Amino acid sequence: MRVLMYCAAHTERLVTKHEIAQVCNASENHLAQVINQLAQLGFLHTQRGRNGGLELARPASEIVIGDVFRHLEQPVPLAECFADVDNTCPLTEACRLRDLLTKAANSFYETLDPITLDALVCDNVPLLDIIAPQAKCSGRVSVAARAKGTDSALVINEGIH
Repeated sequence: MRVLMYCAAHTERLVTKHEIAQVCNASENHLAQVINQLAQLGFLHTQRGRNGGLELARPASEIVIGDVFRHLEQPVPLAECFADVDNTCPLTEACRLRDLLTKAANSFYETLDPITLDALVCDNVPLLDIIAPQAKCSGRVSVAARAKGTDSALVINEGIH
């Protein structure tokens, strides 16, 4: 998510793995794997070479956070009974916990489904002050940039505070 949020805050240019690693305190090796996966899933566009970097493959307003988590957080068994192949639990048929955990996981994704990347990043002054003090979001100037006296005002996103 940090990679996507950083790219959403820098829509005016390609960003590099190195700068994301520095700002987000992340390993470049780990970021390389995440970036590759996000590109394969169609969330990022990457460009190799001397002037290369990465950017969002589509507008931040079209990237649904629930979709990102569904793709990135591969179905990890919350308990042994969720593993189809390795399940040796003798309680599976009578256990009510499995159904509760399934409902909880579904609720998690349903909570994220109405949220877009744009809603997480744009007009989030504390975030933009960290990752992009002069950033633009989806072609609109951030509140952080406006507060510093640059460009015009941002249309405020009421979705997330």
